[in-house]
Amino acid sequence: MPNVLLSLLSRDWAGLAIAVALGVAGFAVVDAASGALRQMGAVVVVAAGALVLGALRHVLRRAAVRRRYPAPGRMIDIGGYRVHVLAEGPQDGRPPIVWFGGGHASGASMNHLHIGLRGGRRSILIDRPGTGWSDPGPFPRSTARESAEIVAALAASGEQGPFIFVGYSFGGLLVANIARRHPELVSQLVLFDATPLETIVFGPRLGALRQMRADMLGTALLRLFGYSGHLGLRRMAANPGLAALLERTNAVLGEAGVIGQAVDGGTRSELAGWSIFRELSPEGAAACAWETVVYDGDLGDMPVVLVAPGNASEVTAQPEVANAAAAESQRMVRFFAASRERYLAISRRSQRVYTPAGTTHQFVVEAPEFVIELMHRISGVTQ
Repeated sequence: MPNVLLSLLSRDWAGLAIAVALGVAGFAVVDAASGALRQMGAVVVVAAGALVLGALRHVLRRAAVRRRYPAPGRMIDIGGYRVHVLAEGPQDGRPPIVWFGGGHASGASMNHLHIGLRGGRRSILIDRPGTGWSDPGPFPRSTARESAEIVAALAASGEQGPFIFVGYSFGGLLVANIARRHPELVSQLVLFDATPLETIVFGPRLGALRQMRADMLGTALLRLFGYSGHLGLRRMAANPGLAALLERTNAVLGEAGVIGQAVDGGTRSELAGWSIFRELSPEGAAACAWETVVYDGDLGDMPVVLVAPGNASEVTAQPEVANAAAAESQRMVRFFAASRERYLAISRRSQRVYTPAGTTHQFVVEAPEFVIELMHRISGVTQ
């Protein structure tokens, strides 16, 4: 999809403009044609009328959300568009903690951890462009572009580094990229089961990632004309295991999660995610690899902490199986477990921390107390 079109569709009023243009075209056909063509024009006019009503509903709903939930932090201009930065806690000269959640999530996804730290340390949540209260920003979205945007937002906000950058899953790839580009801004790099780009290039092709992008694009287009749900969340709710995870996440995030979902209920967050998640395909990852990947030794002596469940040796120690399908599944598990450990090689001062037994990739919501206590410890906060 052309980037100009993505920029247009990320505006709340885009659906209304499209519907009106369709209606005008339909009226023109009715006025100029006859017979079957005239009837088709009339159908277009009726359909456009329905779309106008849906689009108007969307515009009014988004306006109501903005009135009800104003930005809690500061809107920082970074050259024609704004990034939302929420910074709380004492400014006492110690490195502030900057959080980024998984996927292409807004800062609200890490609010429960932010709350647990802001009493003893400066803690910062930043909405990536297109998420939360931030403006959409230019397309295409990319990890490299967002690394530069985050650095610009921190500089313009007046927050003083160096910082402790914390990134979960896809957010881990972002903070590692920031660390490679701007090591002078990093006191420590903390990776919560960060996404390794090598996993996407060399790993199995995951239909779930393709479905995720399709759900984002479909949700965005439907929302332009009044749809208020999310295709991906509906799919999760239909799966008992994923539904339990969704319920747990909502319980942990509480009101902040409700507000975050409302604020991200437009099209810009979905289109921004659809754009940047092109990196999560073999073709997309290969195209951006050199500017995005953080590889062995790239961070020199920077302190790096990798926090994740399990380890490759435990998976490798599992007994071999005779069934070919089961063997392939075991190989995939072993591959993913081993690939996350590659982050230990990016610095000569890396350390590995294991999450509590029984936790999964979702440990940030499964064991938030563990995460908060860990961050207190490694950041030197006195509880």
